[in-house]
Amino acid sequence: MEKQKILSMVDHTLLAQTATWAEIKQICDDAMHYKTASVCIPASYVKQAKEYVGERMAVCTVIGFPNGYTTTAAKVFEAKDALANGADEIDMVINLGWVKDGLYDRVLAEIRALREACGSHILKVIIETCLLTEEEKIRMCEVVTESGADFIKTSTGFSTAGATLADVELFRKHIGANVRIKAAGGISSLEDAEKFVELGASRLGTSRIVKIVKQEEAQNR
Repeated sequence: MEKQKILSMVDHTLLAQTATWAEIKQICDDAMHYKTASVCIPASYVKQAKEYVGERMAVCTVIGFPNGYTTTAAKVFEAKDALANGADEIDMVINLGWVKDGLYDRVLAEIRALREACGSHILKVIIETCLLTEEEKIRMCEVVTESGADFIKTSTGFSTAGATLADVELFRKHIGANVRIKAAGGISSLEDAEKFVELGASRLGTSRIVKIVKQEEAQNR
């Protein structure tokens, strides 16, 4: 697979708690240079980043992140605030406690509330696969499909594990035709990225792919 095709699917990500504007600006520069799908950054930097990149790059941010247990009203407010500041895409974390309690109707209602808040903007739903059973993952595929969200996303990258090939395969079997797949967390090589894409992921949440490409270019100079 061509390197640029992989790069075009990357949400170039920096969500570290200590992220500075200089670091955010650098990933924006790299994202624009390598033509990634977006930059995925903390909400507090969205306005500054969007003013910096303009229409040259999509800006994505995270909502209810990373634990997902804020109230639906809080998540809706976060999303609306981020969109008002210029965000193009929203990645939300589900309430995992509700999943464990079998309260799928509440999970669905919350995603639909975020779907409404996002309007025509892309909404990705993070289900944190490492904390779910296979049955719960399958039910979440069904819930996300029913919700009208654009993507189901494996992971925050802040829990016990990130994306696995098995989870992407599972998603592909159980999501509807209207839902795309984002694999995130632990994608550490171009080979890994290619495998995830081959299995059905159309977005990759990672900071490493651009770094790898930059290192390769530096070595070849």
